[in-house]
Amino acid sequence: MQEADQRQEQRVGTLAGLAAYSMWGLFPLVFHQLREVAAMEILLHRITWSFVVVVALLELRRDRTWLGVLRRASPNRHRLVLAALLISINWLVYVWAVTDGQVLQAALGYYINPLITVALGVVVLGEQLRRLQLLALVLGLASVVVLTVAYGQVPWISLVLACSFGGYGYLKKAVRVSAPTSLAVETAVLVPVAAVALSVLAVRGDGALGTGGLDRDALLLSLGAVTATPLLLFAASARRIPLTHLGLLQYLTPTVQFLCAVTILGEELPADRLVGFVLVWVALMVLALDAFDRNRRRRDPVLEPVELA
Repeated sequence: MQEADQRQEQRVGTLAGLAAYSMWGLFPLVFHQLREVAAMEILLHRITWSFVVVVALLELRRDRTWLGVLRRASPNRHRLVLAALLISINWLVYVWAVTDGQVLQAALGYYINPLITVALGVVVLGEQLRRLQLLALVLGLASVVVLTVAYGQVPWISLVLACSFGGYGYLKKAVRVSAPTSLAVETAVLVPVAAVALSVLAVRGDGALGTGGLDRDALLLSLGAVTATPLLLFAASARRIPLTHLGLLQYLTPTVQFLCAVTILGEELPADRLVGFVLVWVALMVLALDAFDRNRRRRDPVLEPVELA
C-alpha cells in the first residue's frame, strides 16, 4: 500500500474510532430519555433489537459464521456465553445508573476499567507488576477509598461496571471472531429469555412499548442500532490504526460521560468527589506512561482498545 493510501486509511480509522468512543460517551443522554422505563425492561429491549440488527447486517454480508459458533460446543462458545452474562450485568447496571442520576459513577467505572484489566492480569494470568503499574493501582485504590468516604458508601456502581467489563474484555480477547459475529452470538444466547419476558410484559399490559408515545417507542426500537453502530465503527477503526492509538481513544468515552453528567444532566460534583476523580486521572496517566515506556522498549503495542459493545 502506498504511503498516501496508508495515511488515508489511518485518517479514516482515527475518525471511526473517535466516532465510536464519542457515541458510547453520549449513551447517558439516550438512556436518560428512557428514565421512566424500568432498567430491566430497557435491557430486554437492548438485547432483542441488538440481535435483530446485528443478524440483519450479517445476513446482508452473507456471513453466517455466528450460527456455526453458536451450534458447536467449543471454547469460543463457552467464552461468549460467559461474556454474554457479564455484558448483560454491565448493561443493566449502566442503564440503572443513568436512569437513577448516577452517570458520574458510571463514568468512573470506565475510568477504573484499565486498572481492573491490569489487576486481572496479575490475579488470573500471574503477570508481574511493574513499578508504574503498582503505583497506578495504589492510586486507583486510594481513589475508591476517597470516593467511599465522599459518597458515604462504596461506589459499587463503578466497581460493578469496571469488574464486569474487565471480565468481559478478558474473555473477548481469547475469542477469535469478528465483533459483529461475537455480538450476534452473545445476544443469541440472551434473546430467548428477553423475547419471552417482553412478551409476558406485553400480554400483562405492563410493557413500555406502545404505552408511552411514538418518541419513546422509536427510542426503544432504536436500541439495536444504537448498540451496533459504534461497535461497527470500532471494528473499522481497529483494522486501520495501531492499538496504541486506539487504546488512548478509550478514555474519550468516560470523559464525554463525565461532561454530560456535569454540564447537561446537572449532577453535583462536590470537591471531595472531585479529588477521587483526580486520583483516577493521575493513575491513568501513570498507566499510560508505563505503556508507552514498554512500547518504546519492546516495540510492542500494549494499550488494549476497549470495545463497549
